[in-house]
Amino acid sequence: MKNESTFSCSGEPVTTTAQWVKSQIKNEEIEKYLKDGKDFIDDEKIERLISEKTNPTREKIEEILERAMDIKLLSDEDTAYLVNVKDKELRDLVFEAAKKIKFKVYDNRIVTFAPLYLGSKCVNNCKYCGFRCSNNEIERRVLTMEEVRKETQVLCGKIGHKRLVVVYGEHPATSCDYIVESMKTIYSVKEKVRNGVGEIRRVNINAAPMCISDMKRLHEAGIGTFQVFQETYNHKVYKEVHPENTLKGNYRWRLYALHRAMEAGVDDVAIGTLFGLADWRFEVLGMVAHARDLEEKFGLGPHTVSVPRLEPAAGTEFDWVKHWVSDEDFRYLVAVLRVAIPYAGLIVTNREKPEMIKSLIDIITQRDADSRIGIGSYTLAYENGELDKQHSEKQQFMLGDSRSLDEIIRELAQEGHIVSFCTAGYRCGRTGKKIMTLLENGREGCFCKLNAVLTFQEWLEDFASEETKKIGEAIIKKEIEEIKSRVPKDFSQPVFDKFLEAYNKIISGERDLYF
Repeated sequence: MKNESTFSCSGEPVTTTAQWVKSQIKNEEIEKYLKDGKDFIDDEKIERLISEKTNPTREKIEEILERAMDIKLLSDEDTAYLVNVKDKELRDLVFEAAKKIKFKVYDNRIVTFAPLYLGSKCVNNCKYCGFRCSNNEIERRVLTMEEVRKETQVLCGKIGHKRLVVVYGEHPATSCDYIVESMKTIYSVKEKVRNGVGEIRRVNINAAPMCISDMKRLHEAGIGTFQVFQETYNHKVYKEVHPENTLKGNYRWRLYALHRAMEAGVDDVAIGTLFGLADWRFEVLGMVAHARDLEEKFGLGPHTVSVPRLEPAAGTEFDWVKHWVSDEDFRYLVAVLRVAIPYAGLIVTNREKPEMIKSLIDIITQRDADSRIGIGSYTLAYENGELDKQHSEKQQFMLGDSRSLDEIIRELAQEGHIVSFCTAGYRCGRTGKKIMTLLENGREGCFCKLNAVLTFQEWLEDFASEETKKIGEAIIKKEIEEIKSRVPKDFSQPVFDKFLEAYNKIISGERDLYF
């Protein structure tokens, strides 16, 4: 493998990939979070709860769901009862509660984003991953800053995205220096569009675990949410699918990645697990435990929760998988997570097919759209006209939904959902503990409802097809009438008047107005 020049956490230069790997893990940044030398995932306790809290009665489930309406993290015991529900009527009861919780906290808003993969080089050899270093069927490359700029120009200038999840492999070529530079490049892009300027206003990062000093650099560079998915919380399964001689083989370095991020000042962090590796019930309880430990140590839980399932990948066999999650169980586990971690945003991605995402849209808060996950695939798609083509040799896995953002927004509007492109809360300081408090008491929804209308109208003006604009503006009209009906209970008359003024300015060509 070609030598790479980069810098370690301590700032000392390292010149080879092997040296870089050795420089990454700081044991003192693991041990400081342990309790009596143990991490917060107690496999025996989780397995015991799953085996004990079986066959819950309707009364028990109703009692748990009533507690969940307080928008507080559920206990391990309550969550264990929920994951053991098999009766269809009781599962439907949980799903209905999940819908009520979603509406109470987030109203009818759906946030859209796009993933942007910048590199396929990786030092790890994860058994399930198409980008694992031993897979010779994948093209290996890392985008230059000019290529990053071109990808961003497509995303914000042709499609109309305002927020991204930027994905990096664990490799010296995409270490902290590269991430900081690519973030600056993405934020710098301003594209002339139909009636305004296309730009990315929120860069979320999905990257490898980092030390605290590197996380401080990302914080200073303007990171949005930092995502690190544990993949599986089961210690035994984790060891089986992540070779010990790799960076990712260190379970605890990964487990405490978000603790280090929050200590560095990044107060919006995201958890997730790759469903299919272990018993999905174990994973749900693992995520609740993760949320609880973050709450106990930092006063707030995860900003978002993601629920990817194993998907086919080039050069990757799955005959060893024992815990495939059925569509029925997947739909139910998403509902359980909405109830168990009620304040968190809940993300279902285009790994899933359109029918599955549509069936979950009343309980989730975010989904991606018009997604390409090959390296350089946005530029390739729009320059070569390959809008419906996926390239298995360039991708980590295959997507289930590749429809355009315009088409997805039209479908959402037809179903009564307003798409929000708002990033105001982050720029106004409504992050971390502030936003969690506002979410729990329902006040954040007041800001978000106003900003959803403004940003959706902005997108309709700049990017929508005529059909989508017509359907979208009908939703906006209903939203404005609802906002008006909530004066003066939730909105004062001066606030409503200022909102209408901003709305009319958007139609007249002003952009990026928010509360």
